[in-house]
Amino acid sequence: MTETVKLTTTGDDAAAIDAIVLAFAADPAARWTWPDPHSYLEHFPRLVRAFGGQAFERGTAYRVEGSSAGAALWLPPGVGPDEAALLAIFDATVPPNVRDDLHEVFEQMGSYHPREPHWYLPLIGVDPSRQGRGYGGALLRPALAACDRDGTIAYLESSNPRNVALYERHGFEILGSIQCGTSPRITPMLREPR
Repeated sequence: MTETVKLTTTGDDAAAIDAIVLAFAADPAARWTWPDPHSYLEHFPRLVRAFGGQAFERGTAYRVEGSSAGAALWLPPGVGPDEAALLAIFDATVPPNVRDDLHEVFEQMGSYHPREPHWYLPLIGVDPSRQGRGYGGALLRPALAACDRDGTIAYLESSNPRNVALYERHGFEILGSIQCGTSPRITPMLREPR
């Protein structure tokens, strides 16, 4: 990996959002939610903004510098997704046969969310053609360094089983499993500061 990770703000967020949309194009949960490719490409960017968009405003969004190879949207302690916007997106765009299970998935995700101050990683993604080159780990490091420095935990939900090993290599531990109706399995994970 020759590129470095840089902060991404509201003014230059398009490349980060594009990287995440590309990375999640084959993600089990994203494509279960929007199985039609056109619907996925139309609606997933809105989900990215509602789920992790606060990272751009808080200065906790990162992307691989000089490319759209990957991005991570970290939410610092006290900052969360825009839940009202998420629900509105789901209610307006998700096929009816998936919607009830999706609401239950998010309810279960909430039950695993730590109650104490924590860093939350709602979205991280690397272009599938560039995976395996260290970008994922590089995108994890800035917020994990802050967690270690401040003695704060980090939390995420892995929507792709292939990514669990990456998170475990960076100190995350599996808390359980989330699966509702026809949904794919989601893995909530927690990392203690080091």
